[in-house]
Amino acid sequence: MARIAASAPFTPDRNVPGLIVKFGDYPLHHGGVGAIRSLGRLGVPMYAITEDRYTPAAASRHLTGAFPWPTTGTEEPERLVEGLLRVGRRIGRPAVLIPTDEEAAVLIAEHQDELSGERTGFGGFLFPRVEAELPRRLASKQGLHGLCVEHGIASPDATFPESPSDVAEFASRARFPVVAKNREAFTRRKSPAVHGTTRIETPGGLLALARDWGERPGVILQEYLPREEAEDWIVHAYFDANCVPRAMFTGVKVRSWPPHAGMTSNAYVVDNPELADLATRFIKQIGFTGIIDLDLRFDRRDGQYKLLDFNPRMGAQFRLFENESEIDVVRAMHLDLTGRVVPEGDQRAGHRYVVENIDLPALLAYRRSGYTTPHAPARASGTELAWLAADDMKPFFTMLARFVRPGVKHLYQLWRTRRRGSTAAM
Repeated sequence: MARIAASAPFTPDRNVPGLIVKFGDYPLHHGGVGAIRSLGRLGVPMYAITEDRYTPAAASRHLTGAFPWPTTGTEEPERLVEGLLRVGRRIGRPAVLIPTDEEAAVLIAEHQDELSGERTGFGGFLFPRVEAELPRRLASKQGLHGLCVEHGIASPDATFPESPSDVAEFASRARFPVVAKNREAFTRRKSPAVHGTTRIETPGGLLALARDWGERPGVILQEYLPREEAEDWIVHAYFDANCVPRAMFTGVKVRSWPPHAGMTSNAYVVDNPELADLATRFIKQIGFTGIIDLDLRFDRRDGQYKLLDFNPRMGAQFRLFENESEIDVVRAMHLDLTGRVVPEGDQRAGHRYVVENIDLPALLAYRRSGYTTPHAPARASGTELAWLAADDMKPFFTMLARFVRPGVKHLYQLWRTRRRGSTAAM
C-alpha cells in the first residue's frame, strides 16, 4: 500500500488513478519514478507503462500496477492509441495521463477524442485539452523558433538549411562557433543528423559534418551563446484550461549530462519573477494548457532570456520544485483535472535536486572545464535525490543494477561522441 502523506494540506481524489505514459526504450527515467512517488504518497493509485517488469518505476512501492509494453517510439499512432485504450480498460476507470516524452505528449494531443470519449469502455482518460497541433509545434525546434518570432519571445538566432548549398552559404557568412541541433523532436523515427546539441568551431568543421546530412539536412543551425556570458534557467509550471498558472516554479541549472547540453543532473530553486512573468505571457499568447518544462539561457550581453527548449510535458527533474503547500506540477494537474482546488504557496527557494547516477561524471567534467554557475546558492536549504528515498528504496537499487555496467559504458560513449563532434568541428 502507498503511504499517505498525512501532513499534506489538501486531499486529492483517490478514486482517480494516475498513469505514466512513455514510449521508447529508456528504463532509467527518474521523472516517472518521481511522479509515481509524488501522487502515490498521497494515496492516489498509480500505474505505469514500462519496458519490462524490472525497471525502477515498476519496483516502486507506490506503484499499484505496471503494464510492460516494449515500444520504440516509431510505431504508427493508431497502434499506440489502441494500446493505451487497452491499458485503460485494464485499469477499469478514468485515469489522469502523465506523459514523460514528446511522443506521448503529442500523441495524446492529436488523439484527444479517441482517448477521452465514453466509447473507450472505461470512461476515457483525463488530460488537459489543448489545440491538437500545438504540442508537436512546440516540441519542434523550427516550430518553437517560429512561435518565438511570432510572439516576440527572445531566442537564439537560427537558420534551417534545406539543402547542402544552404549549409555552405551559411558557413560562408556565419559567426563561429555555432550550434547544430536536430530540427524535429522525434529523432527516434530516423537516424538523427547530430547526437544532441553539437558545438561547431569553424566553417570547415560545419562542412565536414554536413557531408552526412544528405540532400535535406534535418538540422537547425543556431547562434552559440557563450557559457561565460550566460546562465541556464528552468521554468516548470502547470496551466489550467484558461491558461492560468496554478503552479509556477523557476530555478537554475547547475550541471547537466552530457555537459552543458544534456539532461539536468543538478539544479537549485531560485526565485525569478521576471522569468515567471515571461513564461506566463508566452503561454497565454499561444493558448497552451497543461504542464510545461522550459529551458532558457540568460544572455548577459544583451540582458535577454532566450528560450532554447519547450517540453510540453512533465520534465524529468520536476521534483526539484514544490511550493509551501506541497504542490508540484504533477499534483497540481491531478487536483485540477479532478475538480479540486490547487493550493497556492511560495516555492522552496534554495532547494536542490541531484540525479545520482549522472551528476558525478557531470561534476568531474565541469570542474575540468572550470565553469561555475551564477546564482546557485552557496548552501542548499534541502536536497531531493532523484532515485534514493527512505520510504521507497527498490527503485534506487534497481537503477544501480541496470546502470552500473551498461550505464557507465553509455556515459563514456556519450562523452566520446560529443568529444569527437567537437574535435571534428575544430
